[in-house]
This record gives sequence, structure tokens and C-alpha cells, in this order.
Amino acid sequence: MKILYIAGEALPFAASGGLGDVIGSLPAALNEQEGNDVRVIMPLYQHVSDKFRKKFEFLGSKYINLSWRSQYCGIFKYVHKGVTFYFLDNEFYFKRASLYGEFDDGERFAFFCRAALEIIPDIDFFPDVLHAHDWHAALSVIYLKQCYAKLDERYANIKAVFTIHNIQYQGIYDFAILGDVFGLMPSDREIVEYDGCINLLKGAIVCADRVSTVSPTYAKEILSPKFSHGLDPVLNLFSFKLSGILNGIDRDYYNPGRDKEIFANYSTRNMAGKAICKSGLQRMLGLPERDVPLVAVISRLVSHKGLDLVMLAGDDILKDDIQLVVLGMGDKSYEYYFERLAERYPDKCRALITYNRDLSKQIYSAADVFLMPSKSEPCGLAQMICSRYGAVPVIHETGGLYDSIKDVGCENGGNGFTFAAYSAYEMLNSVKRACAYFNSDREGFEKLRKKVMRVDFSWKQSALSYIELYNQL
Repeated sequence: MKILYIAGEALPFAASGGLGDVIGSLPAALNEQEGNDVRVIMPLYQHVSDKFRKKFEFLGSKYINLSWRSQYCGIFKYVHKGVTFYFLDNEFYFKRASLYGEFDDGERFAFFCRAALEIIPDIDFFPDVLHAHDWHAALSVIYLKQCYAKLDERYANIKAVFTIHNIQYQGIYDFAILGDVFGLMPSDREIVEYDGCINLLKGAIVCADRVSTVSPTYAKEILSPKFSHGLDPVLNLFSFKLSGILNGIDRDYYNPGRDKEIFANYSTRNMAGKAICKSGLQRMLGLPERDVPLVAVISRLVSHKGLDLVMLAGDDILKDDIQLVVLGMGDKSYEYYFERLAERYPDKCRALITYNRDLSKQIYSAADVFLMPSKSEPCGLAQMICSRYGAVPVIHETGGLYDSIKDVGCENGGNGFTFAAYSAYEMLNSVKRACAYFNSDREGFEKLRKKVMRVDFSWKQSALSYIELYNQL
């Protein structure tokens, strides 16, 4: 089967979050299934390192028509982990300081989606399935079904899958740019119209042959107003297309046994390096090198990550004999809170207001407990990554967190500590349970730590589920 992924980011080239992890690892897992040829198209951002660029193969260039515009598009090819990546080059659109968040994101990603379809004949790869991810790639599905499939039978045979990684981000724009920027016809208006605006996510849901989300529970949650950010009427109308497949992680990239970024390597057979990682992080951050529960938070500092609960309970958490390390950046109110919290507890707390993947791995490897109290979480990867590094997760039972982490008190024993009600008290109670277990029964905690590390969060099972989805089409 030939499968073409269209996505706005992918590790190790350029990534801002979980989407990059998925596109960097899922295609390789799918390629391991005999007979599949999975390829990826993404923008050539300025963030892509020269160590990759110098190995790129230049395939040629062409001009892409987008409404009245005609823009250059360079096509580069690179094979990574057996997966062929195509990079679309246009410095006007992609030589930016950020991947997203620019004033002209609508135009930038309309160009990307149009170019992704235009280069298919140039790379001689007409896929059986086009699989687009999140709103940045939504127009590729809309263009495929509304434009290309009607003009060229080679495109008409392509099935489209659209994956919602986070329904909060929908690509909402004024109708003034329907034709001028997106190059869509007035007859396409009903496809993308929602609540008086252009909604690209809605358009992709309508046009796609199948719609997936990144966990089974999230697929159910977004059918309700509480989680859908206004799109539940559309999703309920097209619920026959919808399914949820839990994400996985790249177990080679996240491997404490071989990771070169952490202070010492370790595995379930020899855990000595875990203590070295903990003391190494304490020393690096200027925390006292003490054998107390080290609790970590690695997150974008935004409201839906549950940080309002941490703000309410932060002082109560730090009343106990623990240490807390927070890594992330986002809303200024949360950045300010954690910086002040660290000032109030100089021997217990550190706030690292930055995004640094290597530093995050050092924190995962050092932590005993990992706190992830998200209000909503489509899938979440941090709970899987922390488990891989032997940090026991504490999570709110929502979305993919609920699908991947079960409480140690459940009938068959779990792989973390959970709380059902979204409340600071319930979160605090679960953190205290985890830390009390660390202090009162170290042997039992170490057994739990090893159990957590052995949980298989690889792509193996999820890749089979995606292949089944493609085969259905």
C-alpha cells in the first residue's frame, strides 16, 4: 500500500510538540509492515538543521498557483529511518522564526497544501491513501476532493484520512479570503462554512473518507460540547467516519539504556544509572542532592494542561519533603507563577521557562514522579515518555491519559496514580499518594518503577490499527 503523509512538522527536522513526534515515528512503524511504502511531505523550515540539509537531494522546482499568486516551490528529498521525506522550499513562507503563529499562516499552509498535491506527479508517487494531520494540512484534503479529484482520475482514486491531534486549533478565517487566499470557489463555501466563518478543520472532516483522533477516549469526548470547541454538531453528523487510535512513541529515541543526552544510562536490569541522573540534575539546577521524591512537570504552560490546578495546590505540594522541577513556556501568567513559586522555595523548586528537548530528557530520567493534570488531552506523549524513563505518572483521567495510565489501586494493578474529578484537591491527593509510596515502601515503588518502564508504548499495535483503517478504505 502507498501512503502519503501531509503534516506541518516532523522529528528530527522541525517540531513544536506531539505532532512532530508522531510524524517522526509512525511512518517508520508502518513501513515495517511488509509491502507498505509510506512517505511524508512537510515544509522546509529554517529550523531544519544543516546536518540534514547537506544530505538532501534536490529533485527540481516548479511554480505553484494559489489564487492570483504564482509562487516558487523547491522539492528536496531525504530518506530517514527508511522513510522518504519530501521538503517543500519557499523562503517567503517558511524562513520564519516560528513554525506557526504567523499573521499569514492561512496563506502559508494553503500554499503548502496546494504544493503537496501539485508535486505528486513530479515525485511519481500517486498514493492509495493521503493522510493529512491537523488544520495545517486540512486544505490538502479539501483541495484533493473539491479540485484535483474532479479534474484528474489519478487523484480521484486517492482515499483521504484526516487526523485531529487537537481540536482546539481549527484554522478559522474570514470569508473574505475564500477565493483570494485559499483559491476556493464560491461553490465550496458550504464545505468550509461553520459559525459564519471559514473553518478548515470542518472542511476536512466533511471531505475526508475517514477521520481519526489520537486516542479512543478522545474520539468519544469530542462528540460532546465539553471537549469539541464548538465542532460537536459536525462530528456527530459524521460520526460514522470517526475512530480513535492511541499514539505511540519512538522507543529507540526515548531509550534510557542508550540515550546520550542523560547523565547515565540504565535499564530495568540495572537501575543504578537512575540515581546518577537524579543527582546530576539536582547538581545542575543547584538543588540539594537529597533522596526525596523528585516531581517533574514538562508541559506547554497553557490552561488546558491543568496548570490552574497546580497553581491552586503548588504550596500544598511543596509543604512536603519533596522537590519540584517545572519545564515549559507559554502563557505569561503561568510562567510568572512558577518563577515566583521557585523563589519562595529555593531548596525545593526550580522553574525552567524554556523549550529544550535535551533538557526534558534529563528531567524525565531524573524524576521519580511525573505530574500531568491536563484538563483535556487528546493523547499525550509525556506520560509514555516518562514511563519509559522510570518516572511514575500522576494523571487526570481524560483522553489518551485515561487510555494509557491506570491507577495502582485498580483490580489488576496499574501503572501510575490517577484522579477522576478535575479538582486541585484530587490532584494533590494523587501526588501525595505517589510520594508517600516512594517514602514508605521503597522496594514496592522500585517494582512499580520497573513495571512502568516495561509497558509497551511503541507504535507496534497502533500501526496495525492504522493499516486496518487504510485497508477498510
